[in-house]
Amino acid sequence: MILFTLAIVIGFILLVWSADRFVEGAASTAKHLGMPTLLIGVLIVGFGTSAPEMVVSAVAAMEDNPTLALGNAIGSNIVNIALVLGITALVSPIVVHSKIVKKELPLLILIVLVTGYLLIDGTLTLIEGIVLLGAFFALVGWSIYAAIKS
Repeated sequence: MILFTLAIVIGFILLVWSADRFVEGAASTAKHLGMPTLLIGVLIVGFGTSAPEMVVSAVAAMEDNPTLALGNAIGSNIVNIALVLGITALVSPIVVHSKIVKKELPLLILIVLVTGYLLIDGTLTLIEGIVLLGAFFALVGWSIYAAIKS
């Protein structure tokens, strides 16, 4: 029992340390490339933190447990928006002056509404998955284009 507890504590310490280095590296990359830190946060940090969730969802779907994959995706978004953003706002006020957020927020709301509509019948088909992936790649491409343009 002590060994397991020690492993969890050491793992947590390494997680916090590596997360700090990851954020510093992403911010440096943004400054070096002359891009908004928000864009780098959305792309690099977003992908980096979502990678484990994508693996869990993919494995769950391959093991014929798609509800776990769906629950993981929805739960992750709830935690990221409500818990992570909420705790961050408690520690330090979040002021957003970014034009990217103002432009992307309506698109993100639209994607959430479309996803909700696609889930009304309780299934996501191959075509619906392609629609969601297309929306994802379009949004990422548009975000990069808008950041480079401005």
